[in-house]
Amino acid sequence: MTTTEKKHERELMDEALDHLENAIENRNTSEALNALETLDWEDQRWAISHLSMRRLKLLTLILGTADAAKLISHLAEAQAIEILEELPRPEAASILDSLPRTLAADLLRELHDEDAQEILAGITDEVVRGELERRMAYSEGCAGSLMLGGAVTFPVAASVGEVLADLGEHAEDYADRNVQYLYVVDEAGKLVGVLRLRDLVLSLRSKPVRELMLRDPLTVPDSMELEDLADLFEQNKFYGLPVVDADGRLLGVVPRDAVARETADEQADMFLQASGIVNGEEIRSMPLGERCVKRLAWLGPNIGLNLVAASVIAANEATLREVIALAVFLPIVSDMSGCSGNQAVAVSIRELTLGILRPGDYWRVVLKEAAVGMINGFVLGCVLGSIAALWKGNIALGLVVAAALMLNTILSVLLGGLVPLLLKRLKVDPALASGPILTTCTDMCGFFLVLSFAAATLGHLAGV
Repeated sequence: MTTTEKKHERELMDEALDHLENAIENRNTSEALNALETLDWEDQRWAISHLSMRRLKLLTLILGTADAAKLISHLAEAQAIEILEELPRPEAASILDSLPRTLAADLLRELHDEDAQEILAGITDEVVRGELERRMAYSEGCAGSLMLGGAVTFPVAASVGEVLADLGEHAEDYADRNVQYLYVVDEAGKLVGVLRLRDLVLSLRSKPVRELMLRDPLTVPDSMELEDLADLFEQNKFYGLPVVDADGRLLGVVPRDAVARETADEQADMFLQASGIVNGEEIRSMPLGERCVKRLAWLGPNIGLNLVAASVIAANEATLREVIALAVFLPIVSDMSGCSGNQAVAVSIRELTLGILRPGDYWRVVLKEAAVGMINGFVLGCVLGSIAALWKGNIALGLVVAAALMLNTILSVLLGGLVPLLLKRLKVDPALASGPILTTCTDMCGFFLVLSFAAATLGHLAGV
C-alpha cells in the first residue's frame, strides 16, 4: 500500500469515526448502524477504542439489544467487559441473553463476581440463566465451558425416514446450529452412536438408525482440560467431539475451531503475563488507575528481586573499585546469560503446553539444556573474552569475562529449562513467575562470578 493509499484509508477511518460520534450524540440509531457497517470488525474495534465511555454506553443503548449484542460479540474481550460493567444491569442482562451461550459465560466469568451475579439475576429466562450458571461452574477452557449446547439427537428406536423428515421440517433451525453430526441417544439420554448424513440419505427410509449408527463413538468428558482437548483434535480430524457427563449423558458438542481459538487466547495470555501484564488483559481505554495497578503488581515485587542482585555488587565494591573495566562487562554477562535462559524458558513452556514435556521430566531437561549451555556458553565466552582482552590489552581480564559468561550461560539455561517444570508442579503459572526468578538468579550469579574471578586474579588485573 502506497503512502497516498494509507493516507486515504486513515481519512476514511476518521470520517467514519466522526460520523459515528455525531450519530451517537444525535441518538440516531440508523446513522450509527450505517457508520458501523462501513467498518470491518477490526476497524470497529479501533473505532470503539476511540469513543469515551459515555458515548460507548449511549451507543449500546441506542442500538438496541440485538445490534448491541452483535457488536459486542466481535469486540475484544476486554472491550466487551468494559462496556458490560458500565451498562445498567437490565441492559447488560438483555445483551448477554442474546449472545451465544459460550461467549456469554466467558464474559460473565471475567466480570467481577458481584457484577456477574447482578447481571445473571437480571436474565428472566430461567433456562438460559441456569445454563449460564452451569457453564460458569466449569473451569475456563475445559470441554464443558467450550461446548455448544443443543446437539441434534434422535432416539435409538427412530427410523431413517423419521430422522430425514425431522431434518426437513427443522432445516432452518439446524442450519443455524451448524450441524455436522447427528447423535443417537437412549431413553436416559446416554450417547450410543453417531449418524453420518451420507449414510442416512442413501439408506432405506424404513431402516432403523441403530443399524446405521457408528457405535461407541469417541467422546470427551465435560471436565477435560484444554491441553488434552487440543491433543485430541490434533490426533483426530473431527469437526467436533461430543461432550458427556460422568454418566455418559450427552451434554453438547465441542467444536474444533472453539478449541483452536481458546488455545490461541491462552497463548496470548501467556505472552501478556510473561511481559508483566499479570492481572488480566489491559487496553488503553481502561481507567488510568486500573492500568497502573495492573502494571505495578508486576513491577513492585521486581524492586525487591533487583535489590537482591544488586547486593552482590555492593558486597564486592572493593574489587570493582580496583578494576573499573568490570563495570562495563557486568551488565553484558548478566544480560547475555538472561537471554539464553529466556530461550530455555520459552522452550519448556511451549513443550508443557503441547504435552511433549511433563512436570517430572527434570533429567531430560538437564541433559538437553546442559549440552546447549556448554556449547553456546563457550562460544559466547570466547567472543566476549576476546573483546575484553583486546580492548584493555589484558589476557587475564578476557579469561575472567569468558569464564564468567560461560558458567553463567550454563546455569541460566538449566534454570530456564527447570523452573517452568517446578512451577507447573507447584500449580503456579510458569509464564508468570519464570521471568522474575530467572532474571534475579542470572543477574546475581553473573555478578558473583565476574567479581569473584576478578578478586581471585586481582594481581593480574592491575591498571585495567
